[in-house]
This record gives sequence, C-alpha cells and structure tokens, in this order.
Amino acid sequence: MSKLDELIAELCPDGVEYKNLKEICGTITTGKLNANAMVENGKYAFFTCDATPFRIDSYAFDTEAILVSGNGSQVGHINYYKGKFNAYQRTYVLSNFNYTDVKYLLHYLKGYLRDYIMVHSKKGSVPYITLPMLQNFKIPIPPLPVQQEIVRILDNFTELIAELTAELTAELTARRKQYEYYRDLLLAMDGKTDVKWMTIGEIASYRRGSFPQPYGDSRWYGGINAMPFVQVADVAESGMRLNETTKQQISELAMPKSIFVPKGTVIVSLQGSIGRVAITQYDSYVDRTLAIFEQYKIDIDKRYFAYQIERKFSMEKELARGSTIKTITKEEFTKFKIPVPPIEEQERIVAILDRFDALCNDLTSGLPAEIEARQKQYEYYRDKLLSFKEVSS
Repeated sequence: MSKLDELIAELCPDGVEYKNLKEICGTITTGKLNANAMVENGKYAFFTCDATPFRIDSYAFDTEAILVSGNGSQVGHINYYKGKFNAYQRTYVLSNFNYTDVKYLLHYLKGYLRDYIMVHSKKGSVPYITLPMLQNFKIPIPPLPVQQEIVRILDNFTELIAELTAELTAELTARRKQYEYYRDLLLAMDGKTDVKWMTIGEIASYRRGSFPQPYGDSRWYGGINAMPFVQVADVAESGMRLNETTKQQISELAMPKSIFVPKGTVIVSLQGSIGRVAITQYDSYVDRTLAIFEQYKIDIDKRYFAYQIERKFSMEKELARGSTIKTITKEEFTKFKIPVPPIEEQERIVAILDRFDALCNDLTSGLPAEIEARQKQYEYYRDKLLSFKEVSS
C-alpha cells in the first residue's frame, strides 16, 4: 500500500467534503486595469487574459494568488504568482486560501476548471467566466496531509513529463525545420523542363464559406444534430489538417445559411492567420474567412496542390495587407502561381512529403503522438489522484 493509500484509509476512508471555490478563497476579485496599461519594461508582472504575463509599472496586489483568465481564447488558463503584481479587469484573482494547500488547488483548477467553463458558458458567444460561475465551482477537500502527498506526487510527475516533453519538442522542432527544407526543395521545381506554371484560378474553382449574422446569436450554435463549424482557429498550424474538434458546433437553423464541406476537401484561411491549409478529416460547415476548393480544372493530385499552396502562402503572407488581422483577397489569391509537373511526379513528391508530415504532425504516430501520450499519461494519474467520493458536510 502506498503512503497516499495509507493516508486516505486513515483520514478519509468514507470520502471527502466538496466545497465551492468561494468557501476556499477568502477573496475572489478581478483586476481593474485595461490591457493598454501594459508597458514594455515594467517593474511588476501584469496578468491579462493571455497565458503569458506582461509588465507594468504599478502593482495592486501583494500576495500569493492564483490568476484565472476570464475570457477569450485563453479563458480558464491558470497562473500562479507570489509577490507584487497587477491584473487586467477580466482576470480573476484568487487569494486568502482556506482548507487547501494552494498547490493542490492549483492542480485541481488546471485539470478541471476549463471544461467546467465550456459547459457553463453561453453557447455561441466568446467563452467567458462570470463571478457566480467561478464561485460555485466545486472542489474535493481531503485532509491536508492527503493534499500534500497528492501535490508531491503530481509535482514530481509534472517535472518528469516536462523534461521528457522538452526533449521531444526540441527534436520535433528540428524535424520540422528539416521537413520545411525538403518541402521547399521538392516543390520549387527549379530547372525542371516538364513543368507548367499555372495560377490558382486556372487550376481550381473555389468559393468562400459563410455564416449567418450576427455571429453572437445563440440560435446559430449547438442543439440536436449540430455539426462542426470550421473557423480559422480550427485549422491546425501545421500538418494540413483540422483540429480534432471545432470550437463551435453549427445548429440546424444556421446550416442553410452556411456552406457544407464534405470530408476530404482542401480549404485555406484567407484572413487572420492566413495560409493555414487543411484537407478536412470530417464533414463540416465552413466560415467565410476560408476558401473551399470544390472542383479541379486539370489533372492534379489533391495533396500535391495542398502542399503547394501551403508553401506559396508561407512566402506571400508576410506581404499581405493589415497589421493585426491580415487579409488576402480572392482576386489576389486567384493570381498566385504554382508549378504543376506530370501527375506521376506529383504523386512521387506527395509520398515523400507525407512521410515527413506523419513524423512531424500526425497525432497517431511520430513525435507528436509521443508528446500527446505523455500528456495523457499525466491526465490519467491526475484524475485518479484527484477523484474522491463525496460525503455530506
């Protein structure tokens, strides 16, 4: 029997009490500053809804605290800080802890708060946290010796996973650079005489996706028979694939006002993070910020075409208009030229690049799969350690 098992058998054999976060944290408040208050070389940490703290020249808090991003793409992200700091008006500051070891609470929040937020946020809007939502989040409270042993185990495990992941990530970065080198070498077609240079418009017919307005109307999201709705953020940064699940599901009511895209379709983002390319792995509906390739006018391998437009965008997107949100128009995109060799050569190139792609990006094989497996292993043990039978208070 492990030390943890002995402690549980001795101190809480029949289960533990669950408490709301408002009982555990003597103070739950938000920062008061606008994000524009940050400066480049400030003296104090400034926490916003971003995962990484910025800097500022004044502080409002001098305490040990857990900080929770309150909205946006990083909603539910957890930071821990002890000392003087400031916080954005949509970042929640938790302090003055009761009943818990703060690191125990940190592990629990990191593991389960974000899923709780996604369930309780209004569908169709940008996910956000309300104060009552946060206050009512329930946490198991075993005796402190049990908490401290759980923290010791998870801290050691987290450190080991971090070391292994860092090694794998460094190797993955090197492999991706190697992949990009060979991709560019294979796709450049320098000196090839049997190659035609053709515009995107000459090669394929495409259209942009669509979605009913306004975006924030809850009628357009979720419900019975809802389907994946692909936006730019749902297209993976590498690997020419969609993320495993989309952030939003489109409702039956909205489907006639959007564009259905069957599995196996090439799409590319034309706004924001431009040049993200995917060959869709599942049926979906697609937003207007993406181009959808529906028909090909010449004999071309679909994956070869996708590799070429991915490479073309990697060269062109830095020239696109806009500072924060960059955009390429349909007219500009239509005029992009790519080399088109005989179909046999296209297939040969695709076979080589697919092997590199699997090694660098495939979540079922290669290095990403190893990194994902480490994370799953941590989550498995975390869930076993943090699951307790609830008893009445």
